[in-house]
This record gives sequence, structure tokens and C-alpha cells, in this order.
Amino acid sequence: MSSTPHDPFYSSPFGPFYRRHTPYMVQPEYRIYEMNKRLQSRTEDSDNLWWDAFATEFFEDDATLTLSFCLEDGPKRYTIGRTLIPRYFSTVFEGGVTDLYYILKHSKESYHNSSITVDCDQCAMVTQHGKPMFTKVCTEGRLILEFTFDDLMRIKTWHFTIRQYRELVPRSILAMHAQDPQVLDQLSKNITRMGLTNFTLNYLRLCVILEPMQELMSRHKTYNLSPRDCLKTCLFQKWQRMVAPPAEPTRQPTTKRRKRKNSTSSTSNSSAGNTTNSAGSKKKTPAASLSLSSQVPQGLGAIPNCSLNPGRDGDLCHSTAVTPSGQFKEKH
Repeated sequence: MSSTPHDPFYSSPFGPFYRRHTPYMVQPEYRIYEMNKRLQSRTEDSDNLWWDAFATEFFEDDATLTLSFCLEDGPKRYTIGRTLIPRYFSTVFEGGVTDLYYILKHSKESYHNSSITVDCDQCAMVTQHGKPMFTKVCTEGRLILEFTFDDLMRIKTWHFTIRQYRELVPRSILAMHAQDPQVLDQLSKNITRMGLTNFTLNYLRLCVILEPMQELMSRHKTYNLSPRDCLKTCLFQKWQRMVAPPAEPTRQPTTKRRKRKNSTSSTSNSSAGNTTNSAGSKKKTPAASLSLSSQVPQGLGAIPNCSLNPGRDGDLCHSTAVTPSGQFKEKH
């Protein structure tokens, strides 16, 4: 049985680079392996378009990259957006690095509805420096990645926390300059700070200013406005968002049923000693069962009652008299 192009073990006669894979969901770690291969294919002539294509292939449009480490003056934390990520990787190579790749060991994966999270507590960023001297730097830390759960499987969040780093110099170079104290003193000095070059650190400090200005630059590029007009427009829109009240969800108006007053029926029901008068009256209310002798002074007192229910003679208003014994006597 001959193999077909759909066979996973099919070998193209044009070589492995012309082989076309069938669509399938790869593991997240394999995406890091592909990113390492793409970084190795970089040349000295790689321009901004090459770095933009690199970021588009491996990072989402709204991706963020965060670096956390501790310098001599305290802990640092830098977060940059998608538009600044290509420049970050290019500054690594501008600082004298000739090779860059990431090694993930014992990573843990967790699947969610629309994303995959990779947590690697033993991640190493390895950089090979050609200047100012030949040095291999191993930066170790924890890397947390969030991938989108789709066919592209691009990185949505990148968070690398640096714990320690090591700079390795070949013994052959030390043997060559064993008799030169000045060269040995230069070899004993670190060429990076927490595994990052000065080019990268300066760029991260600059990103603190550039990141809030992304909205201004985007508005200037889209509407071709002057920097002053872009700033005025952005500040005005931000002020509108701060002043405008939060939008409340629309609620359907609830129609309340109006209850009819039972004052006339309650007074007529309280004098229900006579069975002929209580035949056409309403049900007795709890308020009518209370004795009003303690609330009305001695003597007769008239309590006017107006109701929409007509009395016996058709009048809308009538009064009720209270006898000294606390009994009701209806008057018209």
C-alpha cells in the first residue's frame, strides 16, 4: 500500500520544507519550538517587516508581554502591548545577541473554554552573545503563557518572571588571556543585568512612556491629526467617559394593581352586632377588630370617612360616631 500525502508518515519528494501538514491541534509547547526555529532563521538583514510578521504569527492582536525581575534598585515589572512586542525581540539581538531560544521543562497545561494556559516553573531563556565577548547567558525563571484555543494557537499573554541568571565563558578564552590581567578583569564583569542587555532594559524603560501614547499615535495615523489635536481629542473622550453615568440596564415597568380602600366596609363590619346590616357588607378586616375606646376620649367623637363606595342613601361621605362604651354608631 503506497503512502499518500494525507499519511502522517508521507515524505514529499521535494524535501521536508515542501511538506503540507493536515490541520490538527498541536501542543502549546510545540508552538514555542516553532518560535525558536523562526528566531534562528533571522538574518542580519531582517527589518521591521520581518519582526512584524514574526509577532503576527505567534502573538494575538491584543496580546501583552510582561517581564518581572529584581534589579539593584528594587523589583521591576514591565508590560507592553502588541504593537511594541516586535521591537522588544529586535532589541535583544541589537544588544549583541546572535542566538535566542526558550527551553520549557515540566510545564503544566490547563484547558479552558477559549484558551490554553501553560505554566512552566523551570523555563530558561538562552542567549548567545558575540560581543563584547563570546558568552552564553542562561536566564531562568517562571513562564506563564495563555494561548487561544483555535487553529492558529497564538499567544495572548506572556509573563516571564526572572529568578536568576548565569553567564558562561568558555575555558578556551580564559586560557588564551591567562597572562593578561586586564582582559581577565573584563571577562569577570557581567555583560547583562538579570540576563537582559542594556538595549533591552532601556527599551523597556522607554515603553513606560510609549505604552500610554499608543492611543495618540493610532489616532494620528488614522485621522491624520496634529499631535496637539490628538491629545485634545483623547482627553475630551476620556473626560466624557469619566463624567458620563454608567449605563443602567433597562427594566420593564411593572404595573401595580391599585387596591380599593376598605375604610367604609371595615366600619360597617365592626358594627356587625346586627345580622341584617352585615348581610351585604364585605369581609371583616383585621384593623376593624381593634377597640378604639382607648384611643378616643370620653364622650362622643365623630370620625369622618370618605369613600368611593356609596352609603345606604347613595352619599359618598358619611361619619361614624363613637359612644362612650366604644361602640360605633353610623351617622348620615
